[in-house]
Amino acid sequence: MLFSDAERAAVYKAIYTRRDVRGEFLPEPVPAAVLSRILEAAHHAPSVGFMQPWDFIVVTDPEVKRRVKEGFQVAHEEATALFQGERRTLYQSLKLEGITDAPLGICVTCDQSRTGPVVIGRTANPEMDLYSAVCAVQNLWLAARAENLGVGWVSIIHHDALRSALGIPPEIIPIAYLCVGYVSHFHEKPELETAGWLPRVAMDSLVHRERWQGEQE
Repeated sequence: MLFSDAERAAVYKAIYTRRDVRGEFLPEPVPAAVLSRILEAAHHAPSVGFMQPWDFIVVTDPEVKRRVKEGFQVAHEEATALFQGERRTLYQSLKLEGITDAPLGICVTCDQSRTGPVVIGRTANPEMDLYSAVCAVQNLWLAARAENLGVGWVSIIHHDALRSALGIPPEIIPIAYLCVGYVSHFHEKPELETAGWLPRVAMDSLVHRERWQGEQE
């Protein structure tokens, strides 16, 4: 099945305009049909041995969101202490989550035991199931962007805090807590780039030919 020029352009548009959204969420609810489409897109991600290790916890209850945010705040305070001087000041000025602002939360998890102890493609690298679940996150994120939904990944939270807030069993690994919803606008550039936290790395410095070549000039 071939892509038309317009279809190809739409895929790249979703990739290049995807943003980690934190402060632009609108209270408008996400329609059930739209939620179903982005979850189906996530479920069609590639997975090692076709084990499909993911589950999706959909969160709309304000009390559950509040417990998730409490977990974020603990980890956020810990992170603040790790930065010094101007870096700490800049870090503290950044809005790094939209947990209670977004109408919807989606937690993506990984069940490493889903298809038994021996999985095709995971025998040499047992962490491949985790990477598969991350592919589901990316699929969901790009599908959400195509639906004009913003997504924010809350990575500043301990796994046990998510387990406690969402009732996740100890053997299940939380991969991502995502804030999802319609937004007032999408930023032209990633917010951390605009804020001067870090620049985008030049592509030429990242491409190696045939073997690792060390840092590129």
